[in-house]
Amino acid sequence: MSLYVPQPRVPLQDWCEWTGNSWDKVQAVVGRSFRRPAPYEDAYTMAATAVLRLIRQYNVDPRNIGQLSLGTESSKDNSAGAVIVRGMVDRELERLGLPRLSRQLEVPEFKHACLGGVYALKSALRYVAFDAKGKQAIVVCSDIAEYERGSSGEQTQGAGAVAMLVEADPKLFEVDLAHAGSASDYRGPDFRKPFARHFDQDYGQRSKRAHDFPVFSGKYSTFAYLDETGQAVDAMLERLGISDLDFINGADGLFFHRPYHMMPLQALAFIYARALARAPQPNAEFQALCEQAGVSAEGVVEECRNKPDLYGEFVRLGGGADAAQEPHPLTTKLSGVVRKSAAFQKLLAERVKLGTDWAMELGNLYTAALPAWIAAGFEQALESNTDLSHARLYAIGYGSGDASEAIPLKVVPQWREAAGKIGFRKALAAATDLSQQQYEALHDGKHAELSCPPRDQFRIARTGNTYEASFQDLGVDYYEFVP
Repeated sequence: MSLYVPQPRVPLQDWCEWTGNSWDKVQAVVGRSFRRPAPYEDAYTMAATAVLRLIRQYNVDPRNIGQLSLGTESSKDNSAGAVIVRGMVDRELERLGLPRLSRQLEVPEFKHACLGGVYALKSALRYVAFDAKGKQAIVVCSDIAEYERGSSGEQTQGAGAVAMLVEADPKLFEVDLAHAGSASDYRGPDFRKPFARHFDQDYGQRSKRAHDFPVFSGKYSTFAYLDETGQAVDAMLERLGISDLDFINGADGLFFHRPYHMMPLQALAFIYARALARAPQPNAEFQALCEQAGVSAEGVVEECRNKPDLYGEFVRLGGGADAAQEPHPLTTKLSGVVRKSAAFQKLLAERVKLGTDWAMELGNLYTAALPAWIAAGFEQALESNTDLSHARLYAIGYGSGDASEAIPLKVVPQWREAAGKIGFRKALAAATDLSQQQYEALHDGKHAELSCPPRDQFRIARTGNTYEASFQDLGVDYYEFVP
């Protein structure tokens, strides 16, 4: 695995001073900082930089790569995608005197909100298992999460890319795709990026630059996240043939998609509450927590059987903010008490701690958020001399709209050598803190005096502007590598 994050950084403590928000609350719920792409980079340059780092750090033979899959929701081109990344990497490999990527390379792009990277990973796994004939695959997740200034999502911005090498003889962990759980359901206006919004005059006046701010309802999106991740975990447990409690008690590490720090904890508490409710024998802990939460134990058990139609209910109630109804009100209330319980805090300390602290420096990376947390977990385990050999890990991905994947992982005995080459801490160290004026100018597309020139990365060299009958490159970006 390899990581790239842009240099411009917004410390959230500073952001709280600029905006009048509570630092104590933001730090506990969101994290400590987020990155913003510099004007000379985009999702493709970040992806290409991460891929090049992967090839160089692990001495990968580019000629042996049979698939390069890109997971992103920050595409700038509705035709090309991963092949743009390929083009950048090829030219820099050539400059370095190395072979270019195989001409037989597949270059698919996967889009489904934040889950696109997991779908890209599943494609690469299937390629290596069935088509590769000894070749490897590279998966790269690259995204830019941006929200309007003053919106409820502003503090959950971020940017970065993670690249992963997929091979039949893995050096970090095995992926048990046969027992993975999938879930999806259409959720209407849950976190969308429709093109039509750019043609609305009022929407367009909110920013002086091209942007990709989503339209979303925070409460409705939270309901969807909890419901769909729970459904995916249920599907995985059914294929594994184990109970909810066996899953939680037997896991050595749990990694979730994390748009911000608190969301995975909410999801795990929700899953934990349902695990207690589904226990085959009467559970004293469950009864005590229900009493503390002021909810009916029988009601929670009944809710566990629900397969709610969130969008159907949304439509039935006429749409709008008031139509976002909590599908599991008792379980959600119970999970709020669960999060504060001693047993759950012990679970966090033992099975969720790896990489969590480092991930709080990243912000929201959309498709790259889950693999970035996993990468942080491996590098931190190496630094703290934590033995992960044969550890059972679970990765739960999510994409608004919505869909979720729950996948079992198993750490291989020789993981330390590969973990030592990830470079997570080194990638984080390349940072330039922005002032309020710099951040606002950068966010709003105005000229910003930045002291972070590109180094050891790809950048946009120029953008085409020709639109003639004989030749057109209007809006096409041309890229170059800056040593």
